[in-house]
Amino acid sequence: MILDFDAELCCSCGACAVACMDQNDYDPKTGNAPFRTIFEMQHKDEKPVFTHYSVACMHCSPAPCITACPVGCLKKDPETDLTIFDTTDCIGCHSCSMACPFGAPSFNAQGKMEKCNGCYLRLQHGMEPACVRVCPTNALRMVTEEEYEAAHGSGSITETARDIAGRQI
Repeated sequence: MILDFDAELCCSCGACAVACMDQNDYDPKTGNAPFRTIFEMQHKDEKPVFTHYSVACMHCSPAPCITACPVGCLKKDPETDLTIFDTTDCIGCHSCSMACPFGAPSFNAQGKMEKCNGCYLRLQHGMEPACVRVCPTNALRMVTEEEYEAAHGSGSITETARDIAGRQI
């Protein structure tokens, strides 16, 4: 499964962030969240135009974070193919974050890794991820790799990933 984000439809309301924090019991005061946003300013007809990009875990296949973790905290969910984690044994070495081309894994106050898990438990129970469910403009969709490539063209997952990774600051 792939989280498909359409920046053209996004109104930057933040409903997805609130739903994610609620679903995963994240405290916004800590500054940690399994997602981050990037805003890019462009000039169009001499007017500034802001483009919003939601960057959570891209659930790469193969996922370099899985290989990088020396204690095996990360794995692929066999049912959804999402990159999931169990930080019970996390040693806080940051190897997963350094290996991730998107810098998706972050670390909480206890030094344990956290990132988007794609709401895999919701998916296993036939529900949409929390962020997808609340998006008022349908800018977020959970799709298969085949559906993504049918909508965006063959090989576009890699191109989109490179495009987003290039926007990191």
